[in-house]
Amino acid sequence: MNHRMLVQEAIRLLEPSIQKLLSEKAKRRDMHVVVMNPTLKPWDCPFEEAILMEYSFTDPTVWENPYDEMAREKARQAWRAGRSNVESHLLAPATLKDGDLAFYGSFEHLGVIVAASGVESWFDVLISGWIAVAVQQLAQAEYQDFKTKTPMARFIG
Repeated sequence: MNHRMLVQEAIRLLEPSIQKLLSEKAKRRDMHVVVMNPTLKPWDCPFEEAILMEYSFTDPTVWENPYDEMAREKARQAWRAGRSNVESHLLAPATLKDGDLAFYGSFEHLGVIVAASGVESWFDVLISGWIAVAVQQLAQAEYQDFKTKTPMARFIG
Protein backbone atom coordinates (compact mmCIF):
# COMPACT_ATOMS: atom_id res chain seq x y z
CA MET A 1 0.00 0.00 0.00
CA ASN A 2 1.54 3.29 -1.07
CA HIS A 3 0.39 5.75 1.58
CA ARG A 4 1.90 8.77 -0.18
CA MET A 5 -0.12 8.01 -3.33
CA LEU A 6 -3.28 7.65 -1.21
CA VAL A 7 -2.71 11.12 0.25
CA GLN A 8 -2.05 12.60 -3.19
CA GLU A 9 -5.28 11.06 -4.50
CA ALA A 10 -7.25 12.32 -1.49
CA ILE A 11 -5.97 15.86 -2.00
CA ARG A 12 -6.65 15.70 -5.75
CA LEU A 13 -10.24 14.64 -5.09
CA LEU A 14 -10.84 17.15 -2.30
CA GLU A 15 -9.00 20.19 -3.65
CA PRO A 16 -12.06 21.70 -5.41
CA SER A 17 -14.05 21.57 -2.15
CA ILE A 18 -11.14 22.90 -0.12
CA GLN A 19 -10.61 25.79 -2.54
CA LYS A 20 -14.34 26.57 -2.44
CA LEU A 21 -14.30 26.61 1.37
CA LEU A 22 -11.24 28.85 1.40
CA SER A 23 -12.71 31.32 -1.09
CA GLU A 24 -16.28 31.43 0.26
CA LYS A 25 -16.10 30.83 4.02
CA ALA A 26 -12.61 31.34 5.41
CA LYS A 27 -10.98 34.64 6.25
CA ARG A 28 -8.11 33.97 3.83
CA ARG A 29 -7.09 31.45 1.18
CA ASP A 30 -3.76 30.41 2.68
CA MET A 31 -3.54 26.74 3.58
CA HIS A 32 -0.85 24.19 4.38
CA VAL A 33 -1.45 20.58 5.41
CA VAL A 34 0.77 17.97 7.01
CA VAL A 35 -0.08 14.28 6.84
CA MET A 36 1.59 11.86 9.21
CA ASN A 37 2.54 8.33 8.21
CA PRO A 38 -0.15 6.17 9.85
CA THR A 39 2.26 3.24 10.15
CA LEU A 40 4.72 5.16 12.37
CA LYS A 41 4.22 6.03 16.03
CA PRO A 42 6.22 8.28 18.39
CA TRP A 43 8.16 5.31 19.74
CA ASP A 44 9.20 4.28 16.20
CA CYS A 45 11.08 7.37 15.04
CA PRO A 46 11.56 11.13 15.43
CA PHE A 47 8.61 13.32 14.43
CA GLU A 48 10.26 14.64 11.25
CA GLU A 49 10.74 11.11 9.91
CA ALA A 50 7.05 10.34 10.45
CA ILE A 51 5.82 13.16 8.20
CA LEU A 52 4.44 11.40 5.15
CA MET A 53 3.61 14.45 3.08
CA GLU A 54 3.10 18.21 3.17
CA TYR A 55 1.07 20.26 0.72
CA SER A 56 0.48 24.00 0.30
CA PHE A 57 -2.74 25.07 -1.40
CA THR A 58 -1.40 28.59 -1.90
CA ASP A 59 1.98 30.25 -2.42
CA PRO A 60 3.90 30.30 0.89
CA THR A 61 5.89 33.38 -0.14
CA VAL A 62 2.81 35.58 0.27
CA TRP A 63 1.58 34.23 3.61
CA GLU A 64 1.35 36.65 6.51
CA ASN A 65 2.34 33.85 8.94
CA PRO A 66 4.43 30.66 8.64
CA TYR A 67 1.44 28.34 8.18
CA ASP A 68 3.68 25.43 7.22
CA GLU A 69 5.51 25.61 10.57
CA MET A 70 2.20 26.01 12.39
CA ALA A 71 0.70 22.96 10.64
CA ARG A 72 3.78 20.93 11.55
CA GLU A 73 3.41 21.92 15.21
CA LYS A 74 -0.28 20.98 15.19
CA ALA A 75 0.67 17.64 13.63
CA ARG A 76 3.38 17.14 16.27
CA GLN A 77 0.84 17.64 19.08
CA ALA A 78 -1.65 15.25 17.49
CA TRP A 79 0.99 12.61 16.68
CA ARG A 80 2.43 12.79 20.19
CA ALA A 81 -1.01 12.35 21.80
CA GLY A 82 -2.51 10.02 19.18
CA ARG A 83 -5.57 12.25 18.91
CA SER A 84 -6.71 15.49 17.29
CA ASN A 85 -5.05 18.43 18.98
CA VAL A 86 -8.43 20.11 19.46
CA GLU A 87 -9.05 17.43 22.10
CA SER A 88 -5.85 18.37 23.89
CA HIS A 89 -6.65 22.09 23.72
CA LEU A 90 -10.28 21.87 24.80
CA LEU A 91 -10.49 18.72 26.93
CA ALA A 92 -6.99 17.85 28.12
CA PRO A 93 -4.89 21.02 28.38
CA ALA A 94 -2.74 19.40 31.07
CA THR A 95 -1.21 17.31 28.27
CA LEU A 96 0.13 20.40 26.48
CA LYS A 97 3.83 21.13 26.89
CA ASP A 98 5.70 24.40 27.20
CA GLY A 99 6.41 25.58 23.68
CA ASP A 100 3.34 23.91 22.12
CA LEU A 101 1.50 25.98 19.54
CA ALA A 102 -1.56 27.61 21.13
CA PHE A 103 -3.84 26.88 18.16
CA TYR A 104 -5.65 23.71 17.21
CA GLY A 105 -6.35 22.45 13.71
CA SER A 106 -5.69 18.75 13.31
CA PHE A 107 -7.77 15.62 12.93
CA GLU A 108 -7.17 11.98 13.75
CA HIS A 109 -9.26 9.30 12.07
CA LEU A 110 -8.51 5.68 12.93
CA GLY A 111 -4.76 6.30 12.99
CA VAL A 112 -4.56 8.82 10.15
CA ILE A 113 -3.39 12.21 11.46
CA VAL A 114 -3.66 15.35 9.36
CA ALA A 115 -2.99 18.92 10.47
CA ALA A 116 -3.81 22.13 8.64
CA SER A 117 -3.05 25.77 9.17
CA GLY A 118 -3.92 29.00 7.44
CA VAL A 119 -7.48 29.89 8.37
CA GLU A 120 -9.82 29.67 11.34
CA SER A 121 -9.09 26.67 13.57
CA TRP A 122 -12.49 25.08 12.90
CA PHE A 123 -11.89 25.21 9.15
CA ASP A 124 -8.37 23.82 9.67
CA VAL A 125 -10.04 20.91 11.51
CA LEU A 126 -12.62 20.48 8.74
CA ILE A 127 -9.97 20.34 6.00
CA SER A 128 -7.82 17.98 8.07
CA GLY A 129 -10.86 15.77 8.68
CA TRP A 130 -11.81 15.61 5.04
CA ILE A 131 -8.32 14.49 4.11
CA ALA A 132 -7.96 11.99 6.97
CA VAL A 133 -11.29 10.29 6.21
CA ALA A 134 -10.56 10.25 2.48
CA VAL A 135 -7.14 8.65 3.03
CA GLN A 136 -8.62 5.93 5.24
CA GLN A 137 -11.46 5.18 2.80
CA LEU A 138 -9.18 5.19 -0.25
CA ALA A 139 -6.98 2.73 1.65
CA GLN A 140 -10.10 0.65 2.35
CA ALA A 141 -10.88 0.54 -1.37
CA GLU A 142 -7.31 -0.50 -2.18
CA TYR A 143 -7.35 -3.14 0.57
CA GLN A 144 -10.65 -4.61 -0.65
CA ASP A 145 -9.31 -4.73 -4.20
CA PHE A 146 -6.21 -6.57 -2.96
CA LYS A 147 -8.33 -9.08 -1.05
CA THR A 148 -10.58 -9.66 -4.06
CA LYS A 149 -7.65 -10.27 -6.38
CA THR A 150 -5.64 -12.38 -3.92
CA PRO A 151 -8.11 -13.92 -1.45
CA MET A 152 -5.60 -16.39 -0.06
CA ALA A 153 -2.74 -13.91 0.40
CA ARG A 154 -1.47 -13.97 3.96
CA PHE A 155 0.33 -10.64 3.76
CA ILE A 156 -0.46 -7.27 2.23
CA GLY A 157 1.90 -6.45 -0.55
